[in-house]
Amino acid sequence: MRKSIRKYATRPVDDALLNDLLEQAERTQTMGNLQLYSVVVTRSEEKKRALAPAHFNQPMVTQAPVVLTFCADYHRTTEWALRRQGHPGYDNLLSYQNAATDALLFCQRFCDLAEAAGLGLCFLGTTVYNPLSIIETLELPELVMPVATITLGWPDENPKPSERLPLSAIRHDETYQPITEETIQRDYAAKEALPENQEFVRINGTQTLAQIFTDIRYKATDCRAMSETLREALKRQKFL
Repeated sequence: MRKSIRKYATRPVDDALLNDLLEQAERTQTMGNLQLYSVVVTRSEEKKRALAPAHFNQPMVTQAPVVLTFCADYHRTTEWALRRQGHPGYDNLLSYQNAATDALLFCQRFCDLAEAAGLGLCFLGTTVYNPLSIIETLELPELVMPVATITLGWPDENPKPSERLPLSAIRHDETYQPITEETIQRDYAAKEALPENQEFVRINGTQTLAQIFTDIRYKATDCRAMSETLREALKRQKFL
């Protein structure tokens, strides 16, 4: 069972192993066989410190031996086409969606392979919260957009796996089925009853677990502000 690893041993991640895993991950699905992704490998302490603020200074960003930033990349394909008498037109939202999907498929395949090899990792959702800072730090050209970041190394902890909703919460047969009070109770009761989640509610002073996510962690005002930042980054990178 997979676990998010946030503490890493000092043992280095060999570059030959990293390259092998990345090459294997290239076999993942890709739109039109164009491989609309790139990955920036960060090992230096200086660069990791420069990236840390974009990820809210989470300690594993600087503590992990390797930080990998997976990017939606139509820049390389565009440059290839221009040099081969092509007429590329990928400065649009559809092209970003295709490239972002490619990059996330590549990232997930790499994660599966890395964990099978005994490595530990943590997916950082903060990549799309602060893309402009990452773009500047990694010197990403137009039509390259960061979409996912993972910290990578040999595990120095064995945390308890996070809980997950039952299959009934996510599976819909034939059409999307209505969400009702009964289905909410069926799918969320066990999550809400966990002692650690009840303690989470207590220390945050809320009435329900849902309020922690809507009123504290992922507030509407923050989501709207970060949406504008994302829109600005997409415009800067010429996807909008």
